[in-house]
Amino acid sequence: MSVYTEQHGRGPHLVLLHGWGMNGAVWRELATRLEGDFCLHIVDLPGFGHSPALAAGATLADWADSVLAAVPERAAWLGWSLGGLVATQAALQAPTRVSALITLASSPRFVSEAGWPGIKPEVLSGFEQQLAEDHHQVVNRFLALQAMGSEHARDDIRRLRDSLASKPAPDPGALAAGLGLLGEVDLRTRLADLGMPLLRLYGRLDGLVPRKAAALTDDLAPASHSHMEPKASHAPFISHPDATAEQIRRFLHGPR
Repeated sequence: MSVYTEQHGRGPHLVLLHGWGMNGAVWRELATRLEGDFCLHIVDLPGFGHSPALAAGATLADWADSVLAAVPERAAWLGWSLGGLVATQAALQAPTRVSALITLASSPRFVSEAGWPGIKPEVLSGFEQQLAEDHHQVVNRFLALQAMGSEHARDDIRRLRDSLASKPAPDPGALAAGLGLLGEVDLRTRLADLGMPLLRLYGRLDGLVPRKAAALTDDLAPASHSHMEPKASHAPFISHPDATAEQIRRFLHGPR
């Protein structure tokens, strides 16, 4: 099964993967800044937006396969948050298809443990328990977490909510599966296997991917480049779209 995609712009191919609870509409403002330079392939991940959900028990590799089946044979990939995990997995299992990889407010390991900062396990398990009761409320809480710390937090939440409302509501099973991936996946030891150029973009005020995790990832992927947007939180492309677009453009095209 492949996923729903939209195509915008012209130029080298660039695949965009959204984060948990969202859909491809979240990229609209960034897309207007990039479609003059790239042919954008904006994906709804399985069970989100217009894409059907995968069967229960689907792995991260299954999520990556569903996207690989729907996008060009060779392209740069950009993944935000959970989308960063999917994009990284695709780059690991089909390296000839991913010409360059950009992760945005993402981490190879989202959950905190000894020596590794991230989302507290009890916070994630709380979301999982609440999903069964009211998944709409859980998504709204997660939106607030993503914007926390941003200087434009209220506006960021509104834009995220508007994007979410513009397409069908996410499948509850896909929401649970996505949370499961955030809680279980650990790609830290695999980052050294990535042979393509890698750019990691972060927000300094991000409460879900702490800046200490970014520093530790520097050591796991020493050949990669990273940029920390000083006043951004978990959605730098929403709060600082011009700066984010420029980082992407410089990495894939070089300075104008």
